[in-house]
Amino acid sequence: MKNLFRVLLKLLVLFLVAFLVFFFWASSPTMDENEYVKLIENDYPLSVDNDSIYSIVTYNVGYLSGMTNNLPVAKPKKLFDDNLKKVKTELTKVNPDIIAFQEIDYNASRSYEVNQEDEFAKLGYNYVAKGVNWDERYVPFPYWPPSMHFGKIISGQSVLSKYKLKDYERIVLERVPDNPFYRDALYLERLVQVVKVVLEGKEVIVINIHLEAFDKPTRTRQFDYVLNLFNKYRESYPTILLGDFNSRARDKDAVIQEMFKMNGVGNAAFNSDNPANTFDTKDLYERIDYIFYSKNSIDYVGGGVLNDFGQASDHLPVEMKFKLK
Repeated sequence: MKNLFRVLLKLLVLFLVAFLVFFFWASSPTMDENEYVKLIENDYPLSVDNDSIYSIVTYNVGYLSGMTNNLPVAKPKKLFDDNLKKVKTELTKVNPDIIAFQEIDYNASRSYEVNQEDEFAKLGYNYVAKGVNWDERYVPFPYWPPSMHFGKIISGQSVLSKYKLKDYERIVLERVPDNPFYRDALYLERLVQVVKVVLEGKEVIVINIHLEAFDKPTRTRQFDYVLNLFNKYRESYPTILLGDFNSRARDKDAVIQEMFKMNGVGNAAFNSDNPANTFDTKDLYERIDYIFYSKNSIDYVGGGVLNDFGQASDHLPVEMKFKLK
């Protein structure tokens, strides 16, 4: 009996040691943290002809996984290749001056180690603000099959511009406080990117966000922080706040309702009686992606939800055309 107890104890110790080694390996980063925030200048062929009317797009590109995002299904390389081609084709047609991406991959295993940011930059975006928010070796989601959990994930948010970017800041938002330690260690960071775009000699603030999706109290506190940031900047600069708010336009209790009621704040491509939906692209049923702007310094020219992007992502992009006052 004693021998059996010793064997079981040794097995338990070995299991615990193996678990700890695996956990620390799984949750350890693949990059230096200094690489999480980077202002990049490229030298790609550039064409600019906007007659003082500018275009900005927000797009949760869903790492180009289309409607397989978050689903436990095989994701063949052809899916990503086709979606990359589709998005590049549509972006060429729209030809925005600035693009704010969420859920964009940088040489991640799950998207076949393609630097999606650079692929889009090749369309003529020589100024890039990169913000990594997920750097893991193992992510246990989707829960099945386990083979999908392995491989580096490097993902985040990027602002691409045809005009000079400067004074870039990557801000990490509050995490979900009651996540268990094992989930928290493998969970992405929610970011705010703040960067200045130089247009006509003026500095325009672009704030690109991706708020918490699953925990409403945390999302509310993140939104409050972002709103204070937006209000601070719009007092002195033309300011654009955009991204994936994960807050539903038709939900009267959603935090986004506060933005709709604000004086001096515009909401691009939006009708409160019938919001143009952006999610999900298989069966569009909700608006959670927005572009807000300071009315005192920006004239809204037009815009819309870009339906022609189809199911390259589970979100649709939103575009705003504008002039500076």
